[in-house]
Amino acid sequence: MSGHSKWSTIKRKKGANDAQRAKIFTKIAREIIVAVKAGGPDPDNNSSLKDVIAKARANNMPNDNINRTIKKASGNSDTENYESITYEGYGPSGVAVIVDALTDNRNRTAADVRHAFDKFGGNLGQNGCVSFMFDRKGVIVVDNEDEEIDEDEITMDALEAGADDIEADDGCFEITTSPEDFSAVREALEAKYTLSSAEISMVPQTMTELTDEKQIIQMQKMLDQLEDNDDVQNVYHNWDAPDEDA
Repeated sequence: MSGHSKWSTIKRKKGANDAQRAKIFTKIAREIIVAVKAGGPDPDNNSSLKDVIAKARANNMPNDNINRTIKKASGNSDTENYESITYEGYGPSGVAVIVDALTDNRNRTAADVRHAFDKFGGNLGQNGCVSFMFDRKGVIVVDNEDEEIDEDEITMDALEAGADDIEADDGCFEITTSPEDFSAVREALEAKYTLSSAEISMVPQTMTELTDEKQIIQMQKMLDQLEDNDDVQNVYHNWDAPDEDA
């Protein structure tokens, strides 16, 4: 769940092994719990829950898992209380990094996140130190691996639904929206197309390239360690990472 919804990231998610898939499901389950506790178990009356359910389905989370988590969260008594925390800092060579976490132990999570930054040549900073380099946007990725979608048609559909922009990439279309229009655009598109991803994301305004091999390795290891942490929901960065398929 890193980067800014580049197709390479989506492909990595789709090809995840069982252990990685289970970890993604665990993270999404936490988001479902928080959404249910904040707005109730009915997605028709809880837009945040509706968005998380769409995200869960885009990640192939089984309906049984989704419904069981909603039921558990609405029961309240045996469900953990998670706190939302955002960390900001720098990776090697000043790469901007934002970490979103949901945790039941603030001290543990802060220590783990700081350790990941320190271990791999980064620095954890104050809130606001890098977030100004990102725009909060809805990002919807529509699968087009079979190349059967007409670009003009999906562009018209997306823009009419309220999207800000649409970009054709390798095997997909990436649609960006304002956070306010995200749900409406997602619902309009998922009625007609197969979504590979749909979530609110932090999109970098500019990208940073790393040319030193050691820094590239450190940056990837830092991202891997952060994403492997159960408390970390999303990691956003402005590293122009090399294409994994190249």
